[in-house]
Amino acid sequence: MTARMLKFRYAAALVLAQIVAAVELTALIMPLQHHLVPAVDTVFETDTLIAAIVLSVCGFAGSIAYAVVIVDHKLRWFTTGRPPDAKDRLFVERFLRSQSALLAAIWAVSATILFIINRDGGQDVAWLIGMTVLLGVTTSNGAALLFIQRPMRPIIAAATSLDGPDTAPGVLSRLLLMWLMSSALPIVGIAVVVIMRSNGWIILKTAPLEIPVIVLAVISVFVGLRGMAIVALSISDPIHDVVAAMAEVERGQMTTRVGVYERSEIGRLQSGFNRMVAGLAERDRLHDLFGRHVGTDVALRAVRDADTLTGEVRDAAVLFVDLVGSTQLAQRRSPAEVAEVLNHFFHIVVAAVDERHGLINKFQGDAVLAVFGAPLASAQPAADALATARALTAALQRLPVVDFGIGVSAGPVFAGNIGAEHRYEYTVIGDAVNEAARLADRAKDFDARALCSDVALLKADAGERAHWTECASEVLRGRNEPTRISVPTS
Repeated sequence: MTARMLKFRYAAALVLAQIVAAVELTALIMPLQHHLVPAVDTVFETDTLIAAIVLSVCGFAGSIAYAVVIVDHKLRWFTTGRPPDAKDRLFVERFLRSQSALLAAIWAVSATILFIINRDGGQDVAWLIGMTVLLGVTTSNGAALLFIQRPMRPIIAAATSLDGPDTAPGVLSRLLLMWLMSSALPIVGIAVVVIMRSNGWIILKTAPLEIPVIVLAVISVFVGLRGMAIVALSISDPIHDVVAAMAEVERGQMTTRVGVYERSEIGRLQSGFNRMVAGLAERDRLHDLFGRHVGTDVALRAVRDADTLTGEVRDAAVLFVDLVGSTQLAQRRSPAEVAEVLNHFFHIVVAAVDERHGLINKFQGDAVLAVFGAPLASAQPAADALATARALTAALQRLPVVDFGIGVSAGPVFAGNIGAEHRYEYTVIGDAVNEAARLADRAKDFDARALCSDVALLKADAGERAHWTECASEVLRGRNEPTRISVPTS
């Protein structure tokens, strides 16, 4: 909001509040003339009315000047976009108090001048003017608060700190205050008029009460409506803001925040919502980071089974990819260049595994262990692993400085979390893992650079088996039984 717009809106709110108060008070005191309170007839003479108009214009001018001074000096930090300091925060905290003092001063000065003009009227005039000042201050303050409530919220939100106890009235206090303004005070006013008439105090005993009672009732309706609007907006607006912000968060906008513009339980609600969203954003960030490290499926399973170390034996396929000559690569190139080569290599492997819904279980230096069929079941884990191996063979052979070996095996494995209570990881354990690693190492000596075991081939469908041909049968390193080995043909 620009300084010019803020000055206009604030000055208009103060002037309009005084106009509303003047109209309501005029409607209230008009029935008091002539036969009801004869002694105050002088208040309705021409010179008094002219003075009231002049005083009203002066009050409007004073309000406009006050608005300009406040915006240009006390609220310059807001219009220029700089953070508020301690003095700025203190002023905003006392803003309504200062505004009430201004309106009270305008009405008090006007009442004093009107009393001087009508001093011959005695105590009856003093009573009428005093009642007018009291009601004028109350009415104009209520109207001003209604008119500036929304425009001032961004300013209050920017300057409000929730440190310390609540200083603004809570919901219950506001509802009780509204009842006092809209019900209790008008009823008391009617009772006072009746008692005054019965005892002949200021109001004649023979004066009819129908008109003043009706006027008081009508005025109470408008005062009550204004009070209800102030309280309703002060409660419904922040709740609406929170509901709208919740909808934004539900759509994934985790940077959503609501303004905190008062120190009450409503402000605590707004601040609590902001802290909750910040916590959710941090949780999502950690969840995303965790998923990047262990895989999305494992991350979801870890969240679901957060308090247990779970695992199960599953029939899965294992794919192992190992680089050739990574030590020499590190000797010939800088660490940054080696990291770039490895990241390119891993990017290709991850994309190929993800395409067939496999899981990158871990990166082991310059090697990758991928699992198909765990933690989520797969209809054809062996076929998916073999198809991935063929795709990787074609893709990795196009890399200029990388040589590799790929091994594929299948069989029952333990898939689950292992480790201690406060530190564990998801992994797969079984003979198929060891066999895949040995096949990857052995594949470096084959032109195809990819080998699979007969077990993996037998578990695949006929369509995938057609892409492989048996080439050897040998005892792999660290094993006792020979393994029948196949290579991809296409």
